[in-house]
Amino acid sequence: MKIITTCGMGFGTSLMLLMELQSIGAKHGITIEGEALDISSVHGQNCDAIFGSNEIVKSLDGITVPVVGIKNILDKAEIEAKLLELIKSTGSEKG
Repeated sequence: MKIITTCGMGFGTSLMLLMELQSIGAKHGITIEGEALDISSVHGQNCDAIFGSNEIVKSLDGITVPVVGIKNILDKAEIEAKLLELIKSTGSEKG
């Protein structure tokens, strides 16, 4: 599964979020490939989903993949719940 994480500049919050998603994926036997990008670079990217803070993802228009907002990017339980919900809803395979 390829996930793009995004924030204002593309190398702080988004990188931290991507690393957490990859760790959670590994815990559940799911390989998460991804990229941390600034908000202006997200459009046109090939991915299965986009994650970011609730404030950042509100500004994403015209995105055709699932966009997942995280209320508290330090809350590992919230991130895990939303990742597993996404996987369940999209039918993504493990591996």
